[in-house]
Amino acid sequence: MKTPIKITLLSFITLFLCATQITPAQDFQGRAIYQTKTTMDMGDWGGGEMSEQQRKQIMDRMKSFLEKTYVLTFNKTESIYKEDEKLEAPGAGGGRGWGGAFASSFTGGPQYKNVKDQQLLQEQEFFGKQFLVKDELKKLDWKMGTETKQIGQYLCFKATAIKTVDEFDWRSMRRRNSDNDTTKATDSTKTTNPLEDIEVPKTIEVVAWYTPQIPVNQGPGEYWGLPGLILEVNADRTTILCTKIVLNPADKEEIKIPSKGKEITQEEYNKTVKEKTEEMRDMYGGRSRGGNRY
Repeated sequence: MKTPIKITLLSFITLFLCATQITPAQDFQGRAIYQTKTTMDMGDWGGGEMSEQQRKQIMDRMKSFLEKTYVLTFNKTESIYKEDEKLEAPGAGGGRGWGGAFASSFTGGPQYKNVKDQQLLQEQEFFGKQFLVKDELKKLDWKMGTETKQIGQYLCFKATAIKTVDEFDWRSMRRRNSDNDTTKATDSTKTTNPLEDIEVPKTIEVVAWYTPQIPVNQGPGEYWGLPGLILEVNADRTTILCTKIVLNPADKEEIKIPSKGKEITQEEYNKTVKEKTEEMRDMYGGRSRGGNRY
C-alpha cells in the first residue's frame, strides 16, 4: 500500500520541479551593458586654417558624443536599448558652431524592438522637436561563419552582413573625397560649406559576434536576427562591445513601449531631416554662391 503513495509523491515532486523550471523561462529577462565608440578622421577639415591643436580640442569636445554607454534590457521577444544617462557628463555632446548644433540635434531616446511582431520604435529628438519613429524591423542577410572568439565568459561566433546605410546616419558621415571634387580646385571664389563636405557611403560591412549561450535573437541598436545575443558589432567606424551581462536580475525592469513624440515613419523622418539640412546648407553656404544648390 505504501508503493502507490511513494509514486504519487515522486510524481508530485517531479511536477513541482518542472514547474519551477518553466516559470523562470517564462519570466526570463536579461540586461547587457554596451560601450560604443565611433572614430572620426578629421583629415583636412578646415583646410590649412585649423592647427593640430585645434583639431585635438574639437575631438576632445566631441568625445562624449562619439563614446557612449548603453543598456539593453531584453526578454525572449522584446528589448529596449537606451543610453545610460547616469554616466553622461553635464553639457556633453555639445560643441560650438554648426557642428555642435547639428550633432546635438540627433539625440536618440529609447529604442524598442519586438522580434515577434517585427516592430521598431525609436524616440528621436531633432532640433528641439520630439518624434516617435515607427517602422518595420529590418533584418540583415547574415552570413554565418565558423570563426569563434571569447567575449567575457561567453563563446561567440562570427557573422557578417552588408548593410544599406541610412543617408543621415552620422556614424558613417565623412569628408567628401576632395580628389574627386574638381570644382574646389578650379573655383577660388567658392566658400567652404561644411554640410556639402559631408558624404555617407551607400553600404557598409557589418561584423557581429553572437553567443548561442544566450539564445535570444536580440542585440544592440538596430542589430538582431542571430541565434544568440549579439555581444559585439563592428560597423564601418563604429564598434559596439558588451562589457557586462546580468541574466534574470533581481530588479527586473518593465520593457515599456516608447510613446513620446509625433508618430512618423523612417521615410517621413528622413524627409524632415533633409529639409532642415537644405535650410542649413543655404544658411551656411548658399548665399555666398548666389543661392545656387547642387
